[in-house]
Amino acid sequence: MTGTATRAQRSPAMKLLFVSLIAAALTVPLMLVYALVYDRQNQAATAQAEINSGWGGPQVLSGPIIVVPFRTTETQTVTENGKQVSRATEVEKLFYISAATHHVTTQVNPEERHKSIYRSVLYSAQVKGSAMFALPPDLERYGVTRERLLWDRAELRLGISDARGLTSGGTVTAGGKPLQVQPGKGPAASGGQGFFAFLNWDGSGELAVDYAYGLRGARSLSVVPRGGSTRWDVASSWPSPSFSGGFLPETRELADSGFHASYRVDKLALGQPPVGMADFAAPQTDQDEHESGYMALRKPSADLAAGGATEVVDGTSQSLTVNLIEPVNLYSKVNRSVKYGFLFIGFTFLTFLLFDIIAGARVASAEYLLTGVALVLFFVLLLALAELVGFTGAYLLASGATIGLLSAYSAAVLKTWRRGGFIGSLLVGLYALLFVLLNLEAWSLLIGALLLFVALAGVMYATRRVDWTAVGQPAGDAAG
Repeated sequence: MTGTATRAQRSPAMKLLFVSLIAAALTVPLMLVYALVYDRQNQAATAQAEINSGWGGPQVLSGPIIVVPFRTTETQTVTENGKQVSRATEVEKLFYISAATHHVTTQVNPEERHKSIYRSVLYSAQVKGSAMFALPPDLERYGVTRERLLWDRAELRLGISDARGLTSGGTVTAGGKPLQVQPGKGPAASGGQGFFAFLNWDGSGELAVDYAYGLRGARSLSVVPRGGSTRWDVASSWPSPSFSGGFLPETRELADSGFHASYRVDKLALGQPPVGMADFAAPQTDQDEHESGYMALRKPSADLAAGGATEVVDGTSQSLTVNLIEPVNLYSKVNRSVKYGFLFIGFTFLTFLLFDIIAGARVASAEYLLTGVALVLFFVLLLALAELVGFTGAYLLASGATIGLLSAYSAAVLKTWRRGGFIGSLLVGLYALLFVLLNLEAWSLLIGALLLFVALAGVMYATRRVDWTAVGQPAGDAAG
């Protein structure tokens, strides 16, 4: 009787305070659900890395480039007998020659691999390319003369960032003659991985190079443009590509059966000289493109030697990147839905409160708490089911179970099925609205703001005659 009497003496303002405290306390389990989503996302990334192990990660293709050692004289200062002495020393360096024109065609064949409940998008690709090389007529202006170039040790290099993905082919022809390829010595843009071939060319005239090889990788494929003009035509049966990198495709065709994209990059857009004494470093990768964290390009060693010449890496390469993304990133959507958990708790508690202070339903603190726990549990169910049946199916199952549970419980708490049906209808509207917000990301802020404004206006209208300072007021008076 004492608890009932105390409860009867609470003013509407005190009830509002208690409900607000309970809602604030529910932020703790909501934050735990948020942490759970993050943990499951990391587990998925780890599983994807294990699936990709031995297959190949995101691939970055670079080259072909021609690398020729040359001798030059440098003045070096050394200390002898405590004195600084300058001496002219002959050293050997590397000269990098980019293609005047380069055309690459790539056919990407995707497939999904599973490990337990997790999956990863893998692909196999056939890469074909043709390039044309020619020394600039004003070669001396770049700091080297023809007679100092050691053409007998010239190399043609092609880069693949994860050489484990090389499967077949590796065929290269120069001037119509096949070359014997060897592993390693890829351009710095591919982390030094790839393959090369010794080249019979003295720098006179033009040199046509053709190559082809098979490749395996995961999630994304990039081409590093270099030299004069670069063209890349890429096609795949994957229906959901994402284009990123330093340049976007000039044309692209998207359909349920796949996509086709064409890139064209001119030398002026790259801002790189056609020849030089330094290679270009690997392109910077976007962490949102490789959120699983299993891409790591090997940095070429600063003292990597080729016949006494030292590799020099300078500047950063650009890239043309195609990502084979999943149409629905379930962890991202679950993560965003958790952020709307306060909206569900707030609207449901507010409805209970209005029934309490206006209709005299008298909802206890424990009943608020149990209702809030059920609303939080929805997000746990959503995450668990989404990993098994996908986001849309999981959303329908989890929301249906939560709506059914809270409708029946509200009917018991509020003493009538009509009121329970009202709570159920409210939740149906909220879950439908949340689904729309998750799929209309650009409009979510505006829709949410308008919803809150309408809800506030409705509450202000419904409570316009409530005496918030009244104590022990009968239900009939409160409603009047």
